[in-house]
Order: sequence, then C-alpha cells, then structure tokens
Amino acid sequence: MVAGTKRPTAGGGGTKGGPKKGQKITKKYIINAQQPTQDRIFDPSAFTTFLQQRIKVDGLTGNLGDSINVTNLNDGRIEIVAHREFSGRYIKYLTKKFLKKQQLRDWLRVVSTSKGEYSLKFFNVVGDEGEEEED
Repeated sequence: MVAGTKRPTAGGGGTKGGPKKGQKITKKYIINAQQPTQDRIFDPSAFTTFLQQRIKVDGLTGNLGDSINVTNLNDGRIEIVAHREFSGRYIKYLTKKFLKKQQLRDWLRVVSTSKGEYSLKFFNVVGDEGEEEED
C-alpha cells in the first residue's frame, strides 16, 4: 500500500449546528400584517384561527398542544412561538394558502423582512400613465 495522508470521510462530524441533547428549542416567528389590516382587507383573527387549525405537529393538523402557541397581538401582528423544531418556510406556505383562500393573493405578497419575521405587503402597481398617448 502507498503511505499518504489520511483523507476525511464525507459527512464525518456529528451535529454541528443543531441543538444538543436535552436542550430546549424555542423559535419565535412574527407575521406583520399591519398595512392590510388598517386597509380592512385582511382579518388577523381569522388568520390566527386558520393557523391553529392547519399547523401540523407530528403529522396531525390541529395537534398544537403546548409545543406551539399562535397569538394575535391585536395590532395586525400574529406571533407564533414553537417549543420544538419548526420551519419558517412552513409559516410562509400557510400564509400564502390563506391568502389564496381569501382571494387576496393577487394584491398581497409574503416577504421575509428579517430572520423569523414575515410581512404582508402590497404589490407595487405602477400607474398606466405612460402607456396612454393622446392625439
């Protein structure tokens, strides 16, 4: 055999970024819908109940228990606190699903403003002033 340097094997390492065993996970997400709520086209209380009914825990919908709390902060903001592994993309997916169900998907979009915070914003509609030509 040829003597040489040892090469590390692929994937050798353990849990690098994940939580250690016995360590509690708490993730907090905020959905900011102040602007559509002030314009009275978005109902945050209906969205809160939608999330409580639709979030899946261990493969079952509506199985939140003590591990996930969904609260309406009454100023157009919804707070989700998860005491288990939970994805922010899943919240974005459910928000889009709610907007589609309420037929608001054509006017609102979900934007991640910072880590753990999503915002509902209106699409920028530029006026059609430049297209019309007067004779």
